[in-house]
Amino acid sequence: MSLQCGIVGLPNVGKSTLFNCLSNAKAQAANFPFCTIEPNVGVITVPDERLNKLAELVKPENIVPTTVEIVDIAGLVKGASKGEGLGNKFLANIRETDAILHVLRCFDNDNITHVDGTIDPVRDKEIIDTELQLKDLETVDARLVKVQKQANAGDKDAKVLCDLLLKFKAALLEGKSARTVEYDKDQAKLVKELGLLTTKPVLYICNVDETSAVNGNHYVDAVREAVKDENAEILIVAAATEADIAELDTYEERQEFLNEIGLQESGVSRLIKAAYKLLDLRTYFTAGPKEVRAWTFHKGWKAPQCAGVIHTDFEKGFIRAEVIKYEDYIKYGSEVACKEAGKMSIEGKEYEVQDGDTMLFRFNV
Repeated sequence: MSLQCGIVGLPNVGKSTLFNCLSNAKAQAANFPFCTIEPNVGVITVPDERLNKLAELVKPENIVPTTVEIVDIAGLVKGASKGEGLGNKFLANIRETDAILHVLRCFDNDNITHVDGTIDPVRDKEIIDTELQLKDLETVDARLVKVQKQANAGDKDAKVLCDLLLKFKAALLEGKSARTVEYDKDQAKLVKELGLLTTKPVLYICNVDETSAVNGNHYVDAVREAVKDENAEILIVAAATEADIAELDTYEERQEFLNEIGLQESGVSRLIKAAYKLLDLRTYFTAGPKEVRAWTFHKGWKAPQCAGVIHTDFEKGFIRAEVIKYEDYIKYGSEVACKEAGKMSIEGKEYEVQDGDTMLFRFNV
């Protein structure tokens, strides 16, 4: 399952620094706009303490975590929706992603220039929001020209789409993102097909200095106030500090550094987990002597769909799933002990897989 989060923001807000912390791919980090021309893609391991605990019990030959792709996209400037700067390239790249990680500069540093001369993360957010909204408005208007004619001619499907497009247009004209519009499950497929940029889920990353890494600062407070009515999350990260942590050789050294600045977990680790959650992803496990492995699935998926993540044959020939809850596996210490305690359930095609389930699929092709 290849799902991507795109890191976006104005030039010089710390996107590439953050990306370098996330991935071994080395995006150039320089003090001038557009140092990232082509989007850099990093396949990022998702930290999951549960995987390590299962491995301690099973003692497999290999441990395989799940992953998510992070894309570092060129910095945006005013006028991008009309092709200014690298606007067309930026908008094309973000359209391919599944969610947005919007980096906002929430630190002062006279040595790092800002394209607008002053530090104002709320203004920066609004610049990108406006450009994305303008592009979406262009998309909506173009579709409406065709769909309204079909709806007026009595096409019922066109009428449904037309009503939806008019809702989006009204929100966009008010300066709101399309994600603020409510729609039902039946319309969700239509929304996805429209490919609007501002329907994508968003996580605002407040990039702060080291002294603000724990509690934030007045810039972060301003961002919180600005997004309070949005369906969005905020995460505080000190990207420059994360870069220093990434240079340390051992886990113990990194933890000691974090403890010194008052953090229990690195910002990078929190960011990856938040990105995974933003994509509405969950994890199930398979555990055996050869391998303990984490697998990604969407919340609400049933057992056959989850089996298909391993191989399409597993889904086609699905018979049943043998399921042990993570908490039970840890409590009883092994698959055998869970069976003996009656903690392994046999589930059919309608079973909705839960985050943390340890699964064994039976299939026949």
